[in-house]
Formats: sequence, C-alpha cells, structure tokens
Amino acid sequence: MSEDPDRLSLADPYTVPTAHWHGLDDGRIQCDVCPRNCRLREGQRGLCFVRGRVDDQIVLASYGRSSGFCVDPIEKKPLNHFLPGSAVLSFGTAGCNLACRFCQNWDISKSRETNTLAASASPDGLARAAEKFGCRSVAFTYNDPVIFMEYAMDVADACRERGIRAVAVSAGYMNAAPRAEFYGHMDAANIDLKAFSENFYEKVTFARLPAVLETLEYLKTTDVWLEVTTLLIPGHNDSDAEIAAECAWFAEHLGPDVPLHFSAFHPDFKMRDVPRTPPETLRKARRIAREHGLRYVYTGNVHDPDGQTTVCPECDTPVIVRDWYEINDYRLNDNGGCACGAVIPGRFDGPEGGWGSRRMPLRLADPAKPGAGKHDRRALAL
Repeated sequence: MSEDPDRLSLADPYTVPTAHWHGLDDGRIQCDVCPRNCRLREGQRGLCFVRGRVDDQIVLASYGRSSGFCVDPIEKKPLNHFLPGSAVLSFGTAGCNLACRFCQNWDISKSRETNTLAASASPDGLARAAEKFGCRSVAFTYNDPVIFMEYAMDVADACRERGIRAVAVSAGYMNAAPRAEFYGHMDAANIDLKAFSENFYEKVTFARLPAVLETLEYLKTTDVWLEVTTLLIPGHNDSDAEIAAECAWFAEHLGPDVPLHFSAFHPDFKMRDVPRTPPETLRKARRIAREHGLRYVYTGNVHDPDGQTTVCPECDTPVIVRDWYEINDYRLNDNGGCACGAVIPGRFDGPEGGWGSRRMPLRLADPAKPGAGKHDRRALAL
C-alpha cells in the first residue's frame, strides 16, 4: 500500500477497475455511476471519495473493505415485508454520493479517512459469515452501496450461491445503466426518499429529486422487493402539504401496496439545532398516507406499536404485531396469507424468524489477498 493513504493506485489490493465511465474531449474522465457525473483528472477522487481516476480509468478504492459488520433484525433496515423476524448481516464502507446536512451515519458516510475502513472481507467470506450466524440476507447499508456497487454485486452473487439474499439500503441516486446492472443482483431495497421538494434536495442533500423518483419507478418494474423511507425533519420536510404531495405521487406511481416508512429525526451532523421529530408528526403523516390509499404505512425511531403493526387490508386483522423490532404476534401462513384469504404483498417463504431486536457486532478475520476475481475484479480470499 502507498505511504499516502489518499493516493489512488492499482497496486493497492483494495482498488479495482470499474466499467461505468467515459472519456471527455478535454482529457477528463467522467464517472457515470450517479447523476453527479464527476469529471476527473488523473489522481482526483469524486465527491463520494471512494471512486477516482488512476491510470486513465475510474477505479473503486474500497473493494473488500468495510467500516464494520453487525447482525441486525431485518426490520431495522427498515423492511417489514421481507423475511419478517429474520437476521441480516449489515455492513457499509466509507463515503457517500450525497451530502445530506442531517446525515445520521455521518462518521461513516462523510468519512474521508481511509482508516475508517478498518475491517476487510471477501465476498465469499461475507457469505460464509452470514450462513454461520443464521442470517437470511446481507444488507449494504450505513453508507450508500451505489458508490461501492462492484463489491456489493460480488457479495450478492456469493450470497445467492448459498441461498442468502441481498438487500440495498440506498438513497436511490443512480444513473440508468449502472442502476439496471446493480439491482439485477439485489433481492430487496429500501430507498430513502429524503423529501418531496426539489428545493430540499438541492439545498439540504445537494442532489436532485427527479433522479430518485426515476429509481423508485424503475424498481417498481423489477422483481426487487421495494420499501421506502422518509425521515421527517421538523420545519424542513414535514408539512402536511408536502407529505400529502408525496403520498399522492406514491399512490399513483408505486401503488398502494409498497410499504412506506416515516421515521423520526434526531439532531446530528450539521443540523444539531433542529429538534427531534415529535411522535405526533409521524402519526399524522401515517394518517395522511392512509387517506391517500396507501395500505402499509409505518412509523420508525419512536415507540409506536400501532404504527409498527401490519394490518390485513381486507379483514382489518393485525397480522404482524411489532414492538420496536420484536414480533409479538404473527398470523400469516408461510406464503404471507391471512386467515381471511388475502395475501399480504412481500417476500414470505416460511414461518417468521426469531432473531428479535438483538444487535450483534462482528469482527471478521478475512485478510486481503489480490487474485483473479469475478467480473475480472480482484478477489479477496481467506
């Protein structure tokens, strides 16, 4: 490894070539993974920090490296209609392609320090760890997997070979071609719809709303199970009018059966002067969504059993009763069917899991060794 940790080099075993880029007439190279379209000269990194230009190509400098691993309940992602009660192996890397002023994982996603990536694991090593700890899925989370898509896709493929599914927790800020390739490897996604205001996206996240809406509409046409989360920030994106506009768009473009989560904000990063979201704001948002015909609307980051319970829309029976991440009552058959005959949309393939609300940090010993990798990328082998 280079003495300068920020210097890009293909001699670094964690740095791999990528495919989504093209050259420009002025000698720069444009990264085409997300709508930022960073145009880079030799040695420069994009806004995400982990993608940059070296040897006249765009590389990923965090392949096989992580900021940490943890086994979580799947409901924490949040996914309420995907293998309920099961355990998921969660991990992220460093950097992000958004610049949200309210980021609640800012120590990871805003990191520009290579030593944030203190752990390493090969795709097969992660799949074996997930299998060992009884995880039904692996989640790419904490920061956005869009920016480490090559690593995430290889992990997803290794997991699929062992019957373990892949989950992307993302802001959905991605261009069309890499988006299609990336989600072709995923089984489920929770997309953060940060707000329903172009001004909010431009001023607070430094991104653009239409690109995220395109991702949501795209995912609705795929076999990827989709749920959506909006973090409600007092005075910024929590007005009744904005919530109603979001729910109206949601009903028209995604339909009534895609779960929508409203989560509570807590002061963090560059918005420490903003108060926490009152629970009543979340309950009101849920009422507005249900008035717009959305059938599965949840509240998060607050204690609200009613807002965390799945109710059959046909017979009004509570079919999954949750208290935070604990399932206290489960009344669906192995295919997600209610006793009344209605089938709850989602991915149900057996009885609910019994992981509960535990959070178990892991240390994986999986040293990096360069080698021939899938998709002509380097593999990290135990």
